[in-house]
Amino acid sequence: MKRLILSSNRVQFLDIIKGLLPLLPMDCSDCGPGYSTPLEAMKGPKEKLLYVPCIYNNTAIKLPDYLATIDVDSESQTYGQVIHRLPMSHIGDEIHHSGWNVCSSCFGDSNKNRDKLILPSLLSGRVYVIDVKTDPRAPRIFKAVEPEEIASKANLAYPHTTHCLADGNIMISCMGDSNGNRKGGFVLLDGQTFEVKGNWEKEGNSAQFGYDYWYQPRHNVMISTEWGEPNALKEGFTMDDVDNGKYGSDLNVYDWKDHTLKQVINLGDEGLTPLEIRFLHNPDESQGYVGCAMTSCVFRFYKTENEDWAAQKVIQINPKMVEGWVLPEMPGFITDIILSLDDRFLYFSNWLHGDIRQYDITDRANPKLVGQIFLGGSIVKSGSVKVVEDIDLKEQPDPLILGGRKIDGGPQMIQLSLDGKRLFVTTSLFSPWDKQFYPDLLKTGSVLLQIDVNTESGGLTLSKDFYVDFGKEPQGPVLAHEIRYPGGDCTSDIWI
Repeated sequence: MKRLILSSNRVQFLDIIKGLLPLLPMDCSDCGPGYSTPLEAMKGPKEKLLYVPCIYNNTAIKLPDYLATIDVDSESQTYGQVIHRLPMSHIGDEIHHSGWNVCSSCFGDSNKNRDKLILPSLLSGRVYVIDVKTDPRAPRIFKAVEPEEIASKANLAYPHTTHCLADGNIMISCMGDSNGNRKGGFVLLDGQTFEVKGNWEKEGNSAQFGYDYWYQPRHNVMISTEWGEPNALKEGFTMDDVDNGKYGSDLNVYDWKDHTLKQVINLGDEGLTPLEIRFLHNPDESQGYVGCAMTSCVFRFYKTENEDWAAQKVIQINPKMVEGWVLPEMPGFITDIILSLDDRFLYFSNWLHGDIRQYDITDRANPKLVGQIFLGGSIVKSGSVKVVEDIDLKEQPDPLILGGRKIDGGPQMIQLSLDGKRLFVTTSLFSPWDKQFYPDLLKTGSVLLQIDVNTESGGLTLSKDFYVDFGKEPQGPVLAHEIRYPGGDCTSDIWI
């Protein structure tokens, strides 16, 4: 009897230990790529390299786009420099956003390696697979998935957002078909061969428009967003296209297991063009945020008590009444949004107004503005635009002068360091729209800046020690877009 009691106690003890194992530091020699939790990721090493797509499309330079590798190791002799340029194989691709073959969603699989950067081309539809393992400082093209293969196997084109899946596949959201018509769908690539496997969504479950997406498996959900019809947006922005319904305003809620579209949340006139979407990083959370560009607001989306999904507007950027611009009212135009890995701060860029904002989101339904910095934009002093009515600012912000030049464009793509203390920023949105709203940017080139972040009480300060001028590239000025770290970051990795 005593032996039976001891045996029972031993089993209970082992069960307790097993329950604690996920909370203990892990021997990562037995782990897969990435980090076990978002909070563990915050303890990760400081970034030393950045990968940034650089675009020549719509500029005067008729060369292929390229992937730039930038040294951000402050102890390096080449700190703050482009140390490698990998040209794509075709002209006119418009490489845009990127993702990984595997990420933290595969942390439990020691056979997986984060060694390929997946780089879709928004306009050509080509998807480049980039080898970053052989030499992380000098990536090379491993394979190109041609648009004809994607069209024939999935009837999709205009690929945008890439995420890896826990099963080893790669999923890319698309914005249309090969004729440029609107169609929100998802193409699957085999994680080993990178061949097109077909559609992720079941037949008949495409969304009206496509753009970004994020999944949260513990709640059996994936939510996608909407930009616009490719045939419209690739020619530049017009109000006629808005009036004719060529831009989206829905959040599309999918059943993650069944791959079916189960709910559409219409954000109405206040939620035009919901672009970047972010669930909270904690995989237990059933809420997140999405930025709407044209109406310059942020919606919080969340699961209700009825197990469906809803959205509420929690941030509104006031427009500026202006003269000397295409319209009498200028929106902030929120283009990128990011959450710190501890789910404490939200950041977004107002590409037209020219500022980046930091919000404390510990009260999820009531974000609090705690930091703001202006980095160029359309309303700076000495520019062509005069602000005639502004309920937020007493005067127009000063232009940003760095390296003896005025910085053209506005802050656009942002990427946060794992520890949340540095925010990297580029200034190009999409070459046809850059050409329309910031024509000088195509002549002077983008910049890459670093913002130092106060993670205690909030606050943003421009770093004086880091500045990459893409106007001085060997082949001529180029448009720099999204930012990736080799080991994963706040927008590439999802925890399951």
